[in-house]
Amino acid sequence: MAQEKFTFQAEVSKLLDIVAHSLYSQKEIFLRELISNASDACDKLRYAALTDPKLTEGDNDFRITLIPDPKAKTLTVADNGTGMNHDDLTGLLGTIARSGTQAFVDQIGKKKDQNKDGDGNKEKNDMALIGQFGVGFYSSFMVAGKVEVLTRKAGEDKAWLWSSDGKGEFTIDAAQRDGRGTDVIVHLNKKDEEYLEPIRIETIVKHHSDHIGIPIVLKEGDAAKETERTLNTASALWTREKKDITAEQYKEFYHHVGHTFDEPWMTLHNKIEGVVAYTNLLFIPSSRPYDLFHPDRKAKAKLYVKRVFITDDCEGLLPPYLRFVQGIVDSEDLPLNISREMFQHNPQLAKIKSGLAKRILSELKKKAEKAPDEYEKFWENFGAVLKEGIYEEPENRERILALARFKSSETDGLITLDDYVKRMKDGQDTIYYFSGDNVDALMESPHLEGFKAKGVEVLLVTDPVDDFWIPSVGEFDGKQFKSATRSGADLSGIKEDGKSKDKKKDKKKDEDKDKGAEAIEPLLAQFKVALGDAVKDVRASSRLTDSAVCLVAEDGDMDIHLEKILKQHGQLNSTELTPRVLEINPGHSLIVGLSERAKKGDGKDKLINDAAHLLLDQARIVEGEPIKDVKAFSRRLSAVMESGLKL
Repeated sequence: MAQEKFTFQAEVSKLLDIVAHSLYSQKEIFLRELISNASDACDKLRYAALTDPKLTEGDNDFRITLIPDPKAKTLTVADNGTGMNHDDLTGLLGTIARSGTQAFVDQIGKKKDQNKDGDGNKEKNDMALIGQFGVGFYSSFMVAGKVEVLTRKAGEDKAWLWSSDGKGEFTIDAAQRDGRGTDVIVHLNKKDEEYLEPIRIETIVKHHSDHIGIPIVLKEGDAAKETERTLNTASALWTREKKDITAEQYKEFYHHVGHTFDEPWMTLHNKIEGVVAYTNLLFIPSSRPYDLFHPDRKAKAKLYVKRVFITDDCEGLLPPYLRFVQGIVDSEDLPLNISREMFQHNPQLAKIKSGLAKRILSELKKKAEKAPDEYEKFWENFGAVLKEGIYEEPENRERILALARFKSSETDGLITLDDYVKRMKDGQDTIYYFSGDNVDALMESPHLEGFKAKGVEVLLVTDPVDDFWIPSVGEFDGKQFKSATRSGADLSGIKEDGKSKDKKKDKKKDEDKDKGAEAIEPLLAQFKVALGDAVKDVRASSRLTDSAVCLVAEDGDMDIHLEKILKQHGQLNSTELTPRVLEINPGHSLIVGLSERAKKGDGKDKLINDAAHLLLDQARIVEGEPIKDVKAFSRRLSAVMESGLKL
């Protein structure tokens, strides 16, 4: 078969250039990544051989072999794992499958812009991004001018040789290899020949890969005086006693299972015995993975049975709202030949899932109580995902609600629901919340004016999931949740700050509000006629203090922000949108002027008609909605300005 030449996926060339030239520190990481890949290949074949023993026939002892060749200036990482065929090479090494290449390139570009502005942690930032995007194999181009992959898939006779200099192209050629597995042959650059030295290799393996449960063998000398020695402990880290494991070993194992470079924010290592027996070694990252919000919402934990790798794609192991958790779970009770279909219905797996979720939530609660500042960092990274559990998993709803943190209109930090309830005003029996795209925009919204005036705290929620879990929960501690954008958000029963100090003044203020609402009745009637079906109703507002108008949702109708989210995702079209209530501020000078004009007119004043539509468009603009009829808006605005009316 003739040699085939291919071009890398569009962004991969750019990525390879970044990897080869931007990562100036910790080059040794390439060896850790190649060893991790080899370990994964052996784990996968061990599992496949459970149902097809012929795959490992004659070679049942898995190993990873490191072969430095000073003459050829190459370092080979060889394994007898599952291997690859022609299609695997083009699909896995010609692209960056499921690794979000463009997102990676965009992110690394942002980091470089930050560095131009004085960020002194250039290498650290780049390394963290490499880890987040799962491109470990390509790190070999940090030290190599050429990389070859000689491989033969288990159960197949043909071997293949993949080769590239990392500059845009790669070739695939038919080859020969005795037995299954993969040899990654790294042709080292002259300045990186330190990785041929046995002592350097041993140091790297001891530091980064000692936890690997497969022997890592260093082969030294020529054919006449060849020696072999195992460099790692070669026992699964999670099977050891916690007292025998160092923080550094935990960290390196986290790097291994997650292919990451950040520090673990939390480590959970537990051995559970009882109705079901299992060991978990799980980690919560200190930084947000790039694919945290990927639509498939897959968990990151790997499933082992009696130390045999089963799968890294087990839907029943952790709930989707804990998908940021990485690590392994090793069961003593599950069958070794458990199938994908059994994941959904196995009662033992369901018990493991339930136990893991409760333990993780319990440890998070302890962290929140003992180190609230550290917990806030966790919440900023993963709170939006954890809140999915409030909606999806009723059995852990109360636990997650206790862990939830919120921004509010009355504080700069984060608060709990308990904090909110304790600070509620006299006469307040409702937990008010306001959902939107960002906190700054919410704080400037007219909807909060009345709440601010009375010092009533409002939870500011900006994650899309908030619009789903809050209505499904309904209440907390006997207090109903109510959106600040609903017409039923009546604040009349809540005393303003300092109200009791001057009861006569406060009473007069309330009377003036009532009179103002009565005074604009003629204007409200004309607005209702002018706007017709464009609004559900036009009412005097008790919430507005500075703005002239705002749009609110009628009780029982869909929340304004939720409707916007559904529309953006194509779940609603324009014909399904609910008309809103237009609330008008009786005390606003513009409304007072229009009201006086409405009283003197015959109910057919064209300027009142134009003003009604302009104020509705103004309210829509504040909500971030587009003006429905731009030409009509422009005409009405010109007409009002030309009228010369002094309001």
